[in-house]
Amino acid sequence: MGTPREVARGDEGYPERLESLARPPRHVYLEGPWTHDGPFVAIVGSRHADGDGLDIARSLAAELAREGAAVISGLALGIDAAAHEGALDAGGKSGAVLGTPLDRVHPRRHATLQRRLAASLGILSELAPGTAATKGTFVSRNRLVAALADVVIVVQGRAKSGALLTADFAL
Repeated sequence: MGTPREVARGDEGYPERLESLARPPRHVYLEGPWTHDGPFVAIVGSRHADGDGLDIARSLAAELAREGAAVISGLALGIDAAAHEGALDAGGKSGAVLGTPLDRVHPRRHATLQRRLAASLGILSELAPGTAATKGTFVSRNRLVAALADVVIVVQGRAKSGALLTADFAL
């Protein structure tokens, strides 16, 4: 992977879309370019998705990528990973917003996927390296995903899920 960089609000490279938040992060940590000329589409959903949900997420992400959209999600198991893989396998861009710092791969089995994303659109976190992740940092990640996206698509999600929180943040 490349070298992560800290970008302060107001500095060049700070994602302009985060300015739409009521309380934008003062700093974000980025790896990868985080630039794209087309739309950003978030695809989120259950970590415990069934086969149909995973297939839908992969194929939808692939089609969106072929049409020029960058697919973003949270690098979680299930729908998030399927969406990232679908976009990348179609030759498109995909990026992840993490609920952990960039120096921690979560879940660990996504180490290769995280490297692929860093080389594509990129990975982003508001947590400084070495910071401990909590349940709240994953909720905060969902607000960043929503702020970065032009469109949020939920593919499978429980009534009280992080995916629906992301949709609420988007609204």
